[in-house]
Amino acid sequence: MNGKVYLVGAGPGDPDLITVKGMRVLEQADCIVYDRLVSRELVNEAPEHAERIFCGKWSGLHAMKQEEIQLLLVEKAREGKTVVRLKGGDPSMFGRVGEEAETCAAAGVPFEIVPGITAGTGAAAYAGIPLTHREYSSSVTFVTGHCCSDNSDVQWHALAHAADTIVVYMGVKQLPVFSEKLINAGRSADTPVAFIEQGTTHKQRTIRSTLGSGSNDAAAADLQAPALVVIGEVAALHDTLSWFEKPAAPFEQVV
Repeated sequence: MNGKVYLVGAGPGDPDLITVKGMRVLEQADCIVYDRLVSRELVNEAPEHAERIFCGKWSGLHAMKQEEIQLLLVEKAREGKTVVRLKGGDPSMFGRVGEEAETCAAAGVPFEIVPGITAGTGAAAYAGIPLTHREYSSSVTFVTGHCCSDNSDVQWHALAHAADTIVVYMGVKQLPVFSEKLINAGRSADTPVAFIEQGTTHKQRTIRSTLGSGSNDAAAADLQAPALVVIGEVAALHDTLSWFEKPAAPFEQVV
């Protein structure tokens, strides 16, 4: 008899940010298949008997191919196990949950998607940056740095002007290209930008800059992945609303 697969969002880093349902499912798991950015504290919440399988990915290096992960979920469920696919952030936000759910559905394996707090909202909140604000932003666009690839069909003018706030996932390596394309598409070089490194964790660091200077400032500060980029007037609110970190001045004033 088939078990069941739960595609669970672990939240953006702070283990306390997993949902109540996510934690309840995790505590009932027979098998956990977990990502690199999932807190070890959460992995340890599973029962002692639960099988723990790491499938983390780095840029250019994958512990397991995506197709292998999908087949593994089906295999473990067919052993009658309760399988938890534990993903950083929210599984439906750039988390490839679609492919994993489709594989389960095609195999006749029952599954559920358990939402989580995505890094875009979680890290921004911990940096004191409301993504919307009555005076500055009534719209938000979420994109990945992969949109800068040569084969991308992104309409840069539309992206530059479609929303007041742009949140970029997985964009550290593409910062120079991304910034240049937005500016060339008409976004002001003076637009406030915030780079949030290891958001919601005890290692969180926020670097404030502008769209025109951001790439140089991030490089000078040795910005490392995982990092999130917030572009828009709301990014400047970090200067006054930062509550999780020590208040930080704009980068050019940091010595």
